Amino acid sequence: MSNAYRAVQWNSHKRGYDLWIAAAVLLYLAIFFVGGKLLFREPGGFSDEILLIRAFGTCAIALLHVVLAIGPLARLDARFAALLYNRRHLGVALFLVALLHAILVTVFYGGFGVQAAPVAVISGYEPALRAGALPFELLGFFALLIFFLMAATSHDFWLANLGAGVWKALHMLVYLAYGLVIAHVALGALQDQSSPVYFWLLLLGVSGLTVLHLLAARREAARRPARAAAEGWLDAGAANSLADGRGRVVVPPGGGERIAVFRHGEGYCAVSNVCAHQAGPLGEGRIVNGCITCPWHGYQYRPEDGKSPPPYTEKIPTYRTRVEGGRILVNPKPEEV
Repeated sequence: MSNAYRAVQWNSHKRGYDLWIAAAVLLYLAIFFVGGKLLFREPGGFSDEILLIRAFGTCAIALLHVVLAIGPLARLDARFAALLYNRRHLGVALFLVALLHAILVTVFYGGFGVQAAPVAVISGYEPALRAGALPFELLGFFALLIFFLMAATSHDFWLANLGAGVWKALHMLVYLAYGLVIAHVALGALQDQSSPVYFWLLLLGVSGLTVLHLLAARREAARRPARAAAEGWLDAGAANSLADGRGRVVVPPGGGERIAVFRHGEGYCAVSNVCAHQAGPLGEGRIVNGCITCPWHGYQYRPEDGKSPPPYTEKIPTYRTRVEGGRILVNPKPEEV
């Protein structure tokens, strides 16, 4: 979070995170390439170009599954919330790996053929052999285009200028891109594989992501509306059940914006559960250095007034709280700004 935009805002934490991503990608590519050379020797072995194409392609798919798994994992276990902070860095790495895969494929299969490379991408590299079939290359191209748009708009500059709604809708296209990638692989690479390894790995990835998202959705749906207390206040639970600096989410009866209730020292405070940055769940975060800290990207708000510490200007609604009979009560009406 910043009050002035810069092209790159790396700190030591982000540099370390990016180094780990780069090291993991390079290690994967090296293991895949060397392993392929050792397992598939001549005659009948794969060329270096094909091994590199498959290495970058499978690496991109693996990164995509990791990116999509971080969200539900963080909702199921707070220990994964730290990964959300730099998830956009992982998404940019995914795009770069997928782009290198696409360049290698286009140059190797379309660059030196009878078709121009762009035509080969649109119509398929072997249209005579696949007459009437949907070019799986085109599916990969559209997925790559979505990854490009997401990577290009990953900076907070675009979030501020596009607006949270438009920015969020654009980045939710990652699920469409995921479907395109699965179809791209199923109609392409899996069609000429005698070994079932790729099929089972892909099925495992799809099944794993589906289960994770269903479990996270089930946990979210299990949140029950808070009981109404005296004078229309909401019962947010036992006061002694909330650890210092920790929060819980209160669901108002009949719907409405969810409220995050925190214990702050010997007192309690309540704010909107929606972070002003990307609508992150503040109630799943904690109080750090006296400020409520969003678990997604570290945006902070003062418990007493919901304002971000200077020089930042973000503001979220706050709610009155009180303790009666050992229970935390929250007024569901936001305080006046």
